[in-house]
Amino acid sequence: MPALLKTLAQFVAPIALLGAAFVLVYYSAALPPSLSGLKVYGPYFVFLVGAALALGFNRGRALFALVTLVIAYAAQQWWLQKGLASLPARAVYAALTVFVPLNLALLAVVRERGIFNLHGVARLTFIAAQVVLTAWVLSASQTGIADWAYQKFLEAAPFSAGRIPQFAAAVIGLGVLTAMAATLATGSALAAAFAGAIVAFAVAAHVPNASVSYSIFIAAAELMVTVAVLQDTFRMAFRDELTGLPSRRALNERLAGLGSDSDYAVAMIDVDHFKGFNDTYGHDTGDQVLRLVAAHIDQVGGGGLAYRYGGEEFTVLFPGKVAEEALPHLEALREEIESYRMALRGGDRPRKRKGARRQRGGWRDKNTVSVTVSIGVAESDGRLDTPQAVIEAADRALYRAKGKGRNLVSR
Repeated sequence: MPALLKTLAQFVAPIALLGAAFVLVYYSAALPPSLSGLKVYGPYFVFLVGAALALGFNRGRALFALVTLVIAYAAQQWWLQKGLASLPARAVYAALTVFVPLNLALLAVVRERGIFNLHGVARLTFIAAQVVLTAWVLSASQTGIADWAYQKFLEAAPFSAGRIPQFAAAVIGLGVLTAMAATLATGSALAAAFAGAIVAFAVAAHVPNASVSYSIFIAAAELMVTVAVLQDTFRMAFRDELTGLPSRRALNERLAGLGSDSDYAVAMIDVDHFKGFNDTYGHDTGDQVLRLVAAHIDQVGGGGLAYRYGGEEFTVLFPGKVAEEALPHLEALREEIESYRMALRGGDRPRKRKGARRQRGGWRDKNTVSVTVSIGVAESDGRLDTPQAVIEAADRALYRAKGKGRNLVSR
């Protein structure tokens, strides 16, 4: 449940920006004359800021999403302000309502590959091909293609209402669902931003000749992507990529905020015989073990905060607790990890073996393994008056646990 809540939290920023866009549209007439230029140039300004961040952090998916959105805005400024009476306006509108959500949905599911490489060239070429196709429809007056794009497949309300073509509406709906599914699968703020950006674009496209609302909602979509770049960059800096736990940098910052008179306990946790496990089963299985152990540690009770310290070593911080209060929760954690059976997954082995039984506590199958952890815990006191001193004391306690035979909790 906590993991799901963390994933759902990625939608907070897009929803907030979408709400802010509705408020801005309602009060847009009250904007001072000195800022009226933002109604026209705001999306271009947000694009430049977001593109600079995406380039700086080598976030190709964000950059190409921003390119897609700014093209959509430029097209509206050039073709759609006078309505959809002309063939060029109808063709451009149909292309935008299909290609924009399609691009954002695809970018939500593909892996991050950077910008200045063959993957970046391929993705930019894909967007350029859409522009070329639309230009060909305009130059060759392909009325048949435009008419097909506006074909109504369902006549009943509400499917026949609204300006957005039914085919494009289906692409928009599938695009939102795809981006949301990608968010749930990866926990990526960028995928959540793409879902929000599709919704913002759909609202903008609902009245394509309303320049102010179109400008505001496109700028909001671009802001969603820009904010997500910062969120994902922060996550990369302060989250361990393999386990998803906060990293050692995050631990150091949290410890730095503790005063010298604060009460807290620190536990150092190490996976027993991990090097031998890696040598026997391979690094891929070793990574599975680390993710498994991390998932259990993240659920430790007593208000403990889990971090990956490095390698096979983890840290749990208990703010406001002494070691005696933390010990029962650490002992329960040790027992839970010891009793859990993990299914081995080799490259030639199916993900679910016939006859294997998934139960509370892991799998019950002959092709399973279990691991144990050793834990050392220490607390702040008059002698250990700095976070580093407490960590070193917990580390010494960890080695005492290993010296006594491992799979123990020691003070």
